[in-house]
Amino acid sequence: MSYCLAIERMTPEDRKALHKNYHDNHYGFPIHDDNELFGRLIMEINQAGLSWETILKKEEGFRKAYDNFNIKKVAAYTEADRERLLNDPGIIRNKLKVNAAIENAKTIVALQEEFGSFEKWLEHHHPKTLPEWMKLFKKTFKFTGGEIVNEFLMSIGYLKGSHSENCPVHEIVLKQNPKWLEA
Repeated sequence: MSYCLAIERMTPEDRKALHKNYHDNHYGFPIHDDNELFGRLIMEINQAGLSWETILKKEEGFRKAYDNFNIKKVAAYTEADRERLLNDPGIIRNKLKVNAAIENAKTIVALQEEFGSFEKWLEHHHPKTLPEWMKLFKKTFKFTGGEIVNEFLMSIGYLKGSHSENCPVHEIVLKQNPKWLEA
């Protein structure tokens, strides 16, 4: 069952509203802000082994803990910051995921220096097949398996499939010119 259809059947209403907000306003829409791209990557990495609902409920906690996903600030985190994150109940306190966020921020800073932005790095490599993207992400970033890469790229408009073609949001996403239209 697609995410689009699953939301309509969700109960209770607050759970449905949480997912509907993400589905209607974020999922599949192109992101042009590097910090927000980084934030989405953090959220997708943290979803591994957990439900997306858990991550959506903790989004504000992630924003607060990771300085509103400010790449340069996260890249400069110290050992004290790692400890702070590992003790923060507002996020997923997994050492591998926390370390991945910090190391990936450092990588993105280097990509920004080379390509001008994280978004331009993504554009430079577009289009690719999912297996090609997976190989690139595995080589470039920490904690980025196949499902993480797939969901990250689908959620930011680089891969098709975030919405059913009969979903009303699909038409709104199309008007935003997602990168997958260029493939």
